[in-house]
Amino acid sequence: MASFTVKEEKTALTENMKSKFYATAFHVENVDDFKTKLEEIRKDNPKARHVVYAYRIGMNSKSCDDKEPKGTAGRPILELLNKKELIDVAIVVVRYYGGIQLGAGRLLRTYLNSAITVLNECEIIER
Repeated sequence: MASFTVKEEKTALTENMKSKFYATAFHVENVDDFKTKLEEIRKDNPKARHVVYAYRIGMNSKSCDDKEPKGTAGRPILELLNKKELIDVAIVVVRYYGGIQLGAGRLLRTYLNSAITVLNECEIIER
């Protein structure tokens, strides 16, 4: 079965009702490298309200909603990685809250759209 990864790191911006969502997709070889990159992203965005993520590294996968309503952020991104058969890839989405509640449905669609947008910017290569 073929699997794919991203060639290089890319970032894309999505906006919805004054909130800004910066999605970054990148290749990662192990969980420790992912944790290092996640901390770097958190340091670079100290005023962000949420930093959600999903990754598939080898046989490991994980997602995090970072205090967003359960299942509205990290989980849909992880499902996207699975659907696209991406391995050794992480997507981190940084949200700057714009003051307007999006609701669970709109929030889920926006996080998923952010992940799709950044993956569309990436060059996908076979592993």
